[in-house]
Amino acid sequence: MTDETSRLRDRLIERREELQSLQQMGEDATKPVELDQSRVGRLSRVDALQSQAMSVEAQRRRQAELKRIAAALDRMDEDDYGDCESCGEEIAPARLMVDPAATHCIKCATEAEGGA
Repeated sequence: MTDETSRLRDRLIERREELQSLQQMGEDATKPVELDQSRVGRLSRVDALQSQAMSVEAQRRRQAELKRIAAALDRMDEDDYGDCESCGEEIAPARLMVDPAATHCIKCATEAEGGA
């Protein structure tokens, strides 16, 4: 494993720990909203429901990022890290510095998004 890959591994592990911590803190915010109107006004209830929905979406995004990080760490362990999953070419080191969990080179990622 190169020094650069080792640094990227450390960044991925650090981000994973950060996301796991946020995940634990966010669990309370995704619990069902109480619908007792005698305790909470209609607008407050709507705000609570909106806040809950935003928390659920944030949790979903964190879960997706955690899966990407786990996959990147697995690729590192299998010595398959840094290669584009579509074309097999090396992913530019600058791209990996921006997103260490990237699975595609810029060209393939752009094509997959409907660009170019």
